[in-house]
Amino acid sequence: MGVHGQCCACPYLRVAQKSETFMANALMAGLRWLDKNAERVMILVAYSSMALIIIYGVFERFVFRTQIPWSSSIPIYLFLWVTWIGCSQNVRKRTHLVFNDIRLRLSYGAQFACLIFDAVLWWVFGAVVIHFTVEQTLLVEMNFAIVQGTDNVMQWWFYLATPVAWSMLMIRVLQNLIDDVRRFRAGTPFLVDIQAIGQE
Repeated sequence: MGVHGQCCACPYLRVAQKSETFMANALMAGLRWLDKNAERVMILVAYSSMALIIIYGVFERFVFRTQIPWSSSIPIYLFLWVTWIGCSQNVRKRTHLVFNDIRLRLSYGAQFACLIFDAVLWWVFGAVVIHFTVEQTLLVEMNFAIVQGTDNVMQWWFYLATPVAWSMLMIRVLQNLIDDVRRFRAGTPFLVDIQAIGQE
C-alpha cells in the first residue's frame, strides 16, 4: 500500500518539479531581460512622453491658438529621467566620458588598480548624490509641491529620478567591477581601449 502510494505520487512530484524549474527559468530570463533593457525602456518611455507632449503643445499652439498650461513644464521634468537614466546606461556600456591615453600605456596590474579606483570613486560620489537628493526629494514631497500648470502632478515624482538612476548606476559599477575582476583572474584584456567600449 505504501509503495503503491509512493508510485501514484511520483507523477505529481515530477509535474511539481517541472513547474518549479519552469518558473525558475522564466524568472531568470525576466531578470536577464531587465538587466539588459531596464535603462533603455525607461529612457524610451520618458523621451517619447516628452516628445509627444512637446509636439502636441506646438500643434495646439499654432492650430488652436491655445496651450496646455503644463506642456512646457512637464517635459523639463521628464528630461531629468532621460538624463540620469542615460548616465546609468552609459556606465553599463562603458560609454561614459573617459580619458584612456595614459591608462592604455600602463601595465596590466596598474590598469586593474585604476579600474578598482574608478569603482570606488563612483560609489563614494554616488553615495553623496543619493544622500542629498533623497533629502531634497523628501523635502519636496513633504511640501506637497506640484508641477507648474497642474493640479495634482507632484514634483517629487520627477525629483526621484536622480536617486533612482544613481542607485542603478552604482549597481552597474559593481557589475562592471565583477567583470573586471573575472578578466583579471583570467588574464584577458580589460575594456579600456576606446575601440572596445560599448560592447555588450
